[in-house]
Amino acid sequence: MTFQERPLDRDASSVGAAGGRDTVPTPTSNSVAVHLNGLRRRFGGVQALDNLDLEMAPGELIALLGPSGCGKTTALRVLAGLEDADSGRVLVGGKDITELPANRRDMGMVFQAYSLFPHLTALQNVEFGLGLRRVRSAQRRERAGAMLDLVGIGTHADRYPHQLSGGQQQRVALARALAIQPQVLLLDEPLSALDAKVRVQLRDEIRRIQLEVGTTTLFVTHDQEEALAVADRVGVMRAGRLEQLGPPDEVYQRPSTAFVADFVGLSNRLPGTVSGDRVEVLGTALPLVPGAASGIGSGAVNALVRPEAVDLAVDPDGRGRVLAASFLGPTSRVSVAMPDETMVVAQVASALLPELAPGTAVRIELRPVPVVVEAA
Repeated sequence: MTFQERPLDRDASSVGAAGGRDTVPTPTSNSVAVHLNGLRRRFGGVQALDNLDLEMAPGELIALLGPSGCGKTTALRVLAGLEDADSGRVLVGGKDITELPANRRDMGMVFQAYSLFPHLTALQNVEFGLGLRRVRSAQRRERAGAMLDLVGIGTHADRYPHQLSGGQQQRVALARALAIQPQVLLLDEPLSALDAKVRVQLRDEIRRIQLEVGTTTLFVTHDQEEALAVADRVGVMRAGRLEQLGPPDEVYQRPSTAFVADFVGLSNRLPGTVSGDRVEVLGTALPLVPGAASGIGSGAVNALVRPEAVDLAVDPDGRGRVLAASFLGPTSRVSVAMPDETMVVAQVASALLPELAPGTAVRIELRPVPVVVEAA
């Protein structure tokens, strides 16, 4: 058994809250559907895109998530026109733009690097794209000012990039991308260079602005929490293909493959036995995610169980022994050793930590949450 930790500090209820939107994207007259159809792209011996299909509804924000080299940035660059696909088509608003150069695709882009002109003020940076489109000076200034207000730094319009913090520079870059009123907004890991607190603040601002403006948006990130927090749908990529595409709560709570369950969030790998549509793990019969045992059949497997689906209770007769605990604020993760050398990690309220000192005997119970399995 292995326990693989990913940078995602949330429990199932918080993910459900993030995935179940109180607001939905509001398409505007400028919102368009996007369809990536059968895209293939190879770099030497690496298949970056392998017959990738992706449909985006008007005004939708889709986040592409996956490990390095999975093809998520290549997909964005092909959509932007910065890379040519070996085969396949790119359609925006029903129009085939596969052969159009990047400067004719009407897309706004924000990258990890802020790419601001150092000799221009924030306002002038935002005006730049409008100037290329020959928008009149007064209209440029009005539009740029409105965009800076939208991203929350209108009072910094006359500052140069070196006078702005990293988060403020990224807001200017976002305002510049939105100022041209693009059909599609492309965000390529725009927050990865920022510190954690600013990253959370700005990701929430990006979501607020995207909902307000209604622009169809593709957001590429390696940060699972970002993807789950901002997207209408999350696409998990692997080796150039989509492993799963769905609402954030569905991807987290009902992963379609062991890869998705392992990559998104935290997972215990626990030995179990499949029989029919259930798997027995630590003496508890757990339901399987539909199709989870496809190609595996009955017999010995590893079940991927979320830490928040593990309950602990102090019990002198319990079979488990607490090894260690990690304090994470309102919740903590507790590692428990079982007699067969299996280690189980549970997520508990931090208020319970005083009862769970190392060496404490505990009883483990698994909640009947659907799980995915992989061959043992």
